[in-house]
Amino acid sequence: MKNWQTLERRTLLEHSKYLTVESHTIKLPDGRIISDWPWVITPDAVLVVTITTEGEFLCFRQVKYGIEGTSLAPIGGHMDLDEDPLEAAKRELLEETGYQAASWDSLGNYMAAANRGMATRHIFLARDAQKVTEPDSDDLEEQELLFLSRSELESALENGEFKILSWAAAIGLALNFLRNKT
Repeated sequence: MKNWQTLERRTLLEHSKYLTVESHTIKLPDGRIISDWPWVITPDAVLVVTITTEGEFLCFRQVKYGIEGTSLAPIGGHMDLDEDPLEAAKRELLEETGYQAASWDSLGNYMAAANRGMATRHIFLARDAQKVTEPDSDDLEEQELLFLSRSELESALENGEFKILSWAAAIGLALNFLRNKT
């Protein structure tokens, strides 16, 4: 199997550090040329499924502009340019919750939308987390920090309470990791 080739990139919109839209001219392996392939550039992000020293899972109940009602969410956020994913995960956990974790496992790196850009999500499991300070978050969303048991987290996942695919995937990956570890 051969990869597609990018022949040309044209910027259509440079909105902010959070959004650039391009149009690409691409060549398919069979030789066909597509001259207007849309490409969206957003920052990479981290998602952190966190377990406290008491065995509770930290997550937020929050609102998002594009979601009706509320959703549960793991800790996470955009990475700074050239920031190491693990360091970004540690920073986000501390900023958003005031917690630090003693143990970190990478659960993988996944493209959000491989044929259209949309960045990579770096997913981590943070274990043995303890509160060390008050949160210092710059998030725009109204959110409530929750402490869920494993069964409550599993039930929330099964009931569709994590309304964004990458959030649900992060929770599922963490639960699978924990299931295989025991």
